[in-house]
Amino acid sequence: MTSSGTKPTASDARGPQIVSSNGTASVHLTLAVCDYEHVREITQGLVRADGIALTPLIFPSIEEITFRFTRSLEWDVSELSFGKYISLTSQGDAPMVAIPVFPSRVHRHSAIYVRSDRGIKSAKDLEGRAVGIPEWAQTAGIYVRGFLAEDHGVDLAKIQWMQAGVNEPGRAEKVELKLPAGIRYRPRPDTSLSAMLASGEVDAVISARAPEAFAPGGAVVRLFPNYRAEEERFFKKTGIFPIMHLITIRRAAFEQHPWIAMNLFKMFDEAKRRCLSRLRDFTCARIPLPWAAAIADEIAANYGPDPYPYGIEESRPTLEAFCRYAHDQGVTHRRMTIDDLFPREVRAMARV
Repeated sequence: MTSSGTKPTASDARGPQIVSSNGTASVHLTLAVCDYEHVREITQGLVRADGIALTPLIFPSIEEITFRFTRSLEWDVSELSFGKYISLTSQGDAPMVAIPVFPSRVHRHSAIYVRSDRGIKSAKDLEGRAVGIPEWAQTAGIYVRGFLAEDHGVDLAKIQWMQAGVNEPGRAEKVELKLPAGIRYRPRPDTSLSAMLASGEVDAVISARAPEAFAPGGAVVRLFPNYRAEEERFFKKTGIFPIMHLITIRRAAFEQHPWIAMNLFKMFDEAKRRCLSRLRDFTCARIPLPWAAAIADEIAANYGPDPYPYGIEESRPTLEAFCRYAHDQGVTHRRMTIDDLFPREVRAMARV
């Protein structure tokens, strides 16, 4: 069973411009990214990559970045949905390559919303139900279906999957799928997940973004009310800290200047290091929340000095699980490996 999405145009041959000043030259790159605390010093120009002049473009949502980059490759360096990237790469000749920088990592036991009147008390109770999803290839959904199948024994073929926009009609898949035999999948461009959840047309929704039908005291609740405890249990058992987005480079720009991959990685890593250092500063509040520094220290004590790692080895359990989930669910057209995801220039680091 195949669901057709919009495949990006063929690899764009545009090479990045070279800009010069005072006898030195830099490669000019445009960057599209959401507004994260751990990339803010990059967008402010305080942390830079050697040999690169950067024009940052800040977006309020990953949906717009992914839509525009997969369709038209409008910029050189882009944050991108991991699900879209792994699917496109599995089909061959993807017009972008990734570096192991993960600007968004989110545990996803919180992403399952159910109607409280349907008797859904456990993950297995989702079998035989209608479940809404924004896209089969949405990264959050891939992780959720993966742990439902592997950790809770849920048979994904026993669910009627309904695809629609979370709060607006008209959302469609952005990549071509190869759904496994037995998976029942129905696009609903005429409505939204929130509307179907409110009316009772679906029993549950799996979504990174909360549907509008979910409100305190309402008829829609989370399957895992104490989701943080579930997420901590899952992480301690598996070592999986779900990667939602990664940083990608237009293939033509990378092939012309392959050194930009590692230099960009080092830039993002330095910005994150400085961010974590700020958050653990007890002398002043870096974010407007009480005990933020104490919480940062607590997390570091339990999960290591860098609880939000970039790089391959630090995230190997997560990357391998996602390759497995994506293949089992028909998001990828072949079983991907870590070496398939990242170019050799960023698969190893220099050591002194």
